Amino acid sequence: MVRLDAIAWHARHHPGRPALHDLGSGRRWSYGQADAAIARAAGALAQRGVGPGERVATYAKNSADIVLLHFACARRGALLAPYNWRLCGRELAALSALAEPALTLIDEDLPDCGLNGVSLDAWRAQVDGSAPDSDTVSACAADSLLLFTSGTTGQPKGVVLNEGHLAATARHFALLGDVDKRSVFLCDAPMFHIIGLVANIRPVLGQGGQVLVSDRFDPERTLHRLSDPSLGVSHYFCVPQMAKALRAETAFAPAGLASLKALFTGGAPHAPADIEAWLDDGIAAVDGYGLSETGSITGMPLDLSAIRRRAGAVGLPPPGVTVAIVDSAGRPAARGVPGQIYVRGPNVFNRYWRDPAATRAAFTADGWFKTGDLGAIDREGYLSLIGRHKDLFISGGENVYPAEIENALAGHPQVADCALVGRPDARWGEVGHLFVVPERGASAQAAALLQHLEERLARYKVPKFVTFIDTLPRNAAGKLHKAALRRRAQAEARARVSYEAGCPCAGPPTQRRR
Repeated sequence: MVRLDAIAWHARHHPGRPALHDLGSGRRWSYGQADAAIARAAGALAQRGVGPGERVATYAKNSADIVLLHFACARRGALLAPYNWRLCGRELAALSALAEPALTLIDEDLPDCGLNGVSLDAWRAQVDGSAPDSDTVSACAADSLLLFTSGTTGQPKGVVLNEGHLAATARHFALLGDVDKRSVFLCDAPMFHIIGLVANIRPVLGQGGQVLVSDRFDPERTLHRLSDPSLGVSHYFCVPQMAKALRAETAFAPAGLASLKALFTGGAPHAPADIEAWLDDGIAAVDGYGLSETGSITGMPLDLSAIRRRAGAVGLPPPGVTVAIVDSAGRPAARGVPGQIYVRGPNVFNRYWRDPAATRAAFTADGWFKTGDLGAIDREGYLSLIGRHKDLFISGGENVYPAEIENALAGHPQVADCALVGRPDARWGEVGHLFVVPERGASAQAAALLQHLEERLARYKVPKFVTFIDTLPRNAAGKLHKAALRRRAQAEARARVSYEAGCPCAGPPTQRRR
């Protein structure tokens, strides 16, 4: 039997074509060289006794070694389990207890985390000296990746993905993102996240293109690389906060991004005003929707006029993926009516690691995955996100979707960032509490912001409390940590305080009655 993964296939047909370029170390691999390196890495895993079903953990920043290791794990039937290197020692110990890895690779440039393992330098040396394990194949049904959810509301769960799931995601994003053998991806999204390790890697390598691996995101450095004609970056995939940081750089010049086919965003809502700013500069800001459990679900077309007509939407699903909107009773919602997003397709995971109860709760009896996200589908089938189901709150009997209010403030000259959560209220059940990061140098006033919202939204949607803060809490993947904001809002409600003492940028607390 012969079964080839994407690297091996291109190595047979185009061995000299560039595949990987590690920008930090300067190392490069053609497809032929990458295939040989993966075979040696699989041999090194065999030497260490890592077999089918076992886990290989990494505590490391991005490197091409992680990409090669993932393919090697797939060929051995093992699972790569990348740890979020921004976690503290206690959190990492919890992940390690859950994964129970047979081997842990540790980046010595990171702070000591209390984990026991092998340094990446020692691993590289072993791989270089190992005999290739060429008899292994990447079975479609073989589990090869254990991703940990971001855990913004509780303990992270382990998402098990097999090579079939990853191949489906690669096909889907290649279609949605117009990826081909000429494509060049710059990857500096963290490889403990599905955007970094899957969306930035599998689609382009599946098509025979090239990946430029950066150890981490740095706005100034990333912008320079995107503007470097010798690198020729055609695709850049990031979360919206990274995109916003690029625009904030003093050196930002749209003309320098001529090689960029599109800037792709996902992982968090992308405000329409921010998308339109990219479009005004002639750059397609292509928003999409996906999860650790599903990979790519939908994506907008690479067409500036089509994006502008639906700025804020996250697009259409590719062939083979079905998206449905379901109301609170589990019935299909009418077009344009918000509800929870359900998904089916070959990209959808099968289970959470060692958590059958969570797995059962995540799926309907007939196999739909319940994403926990709220959305609506318009008459032409385009999906728009409204927020997380858990973020919805009910004020005076009316549903309030925080993302709608947050989008209404996007682009406001006094607002750099904002987030809305619900807090208990004796009269209305819950009311909105808005947290605002003022734009640098702006004299933000709560009354002016609420007036701006009252001109654009129904009265019941306008927040009753405003707090100005220096920064919003986010996890390492850039996702907003709303649980932390809810705790703060609830604490302020108990203390009957709605203004952060000492903030020089705001007036007194603002409270509005209906």
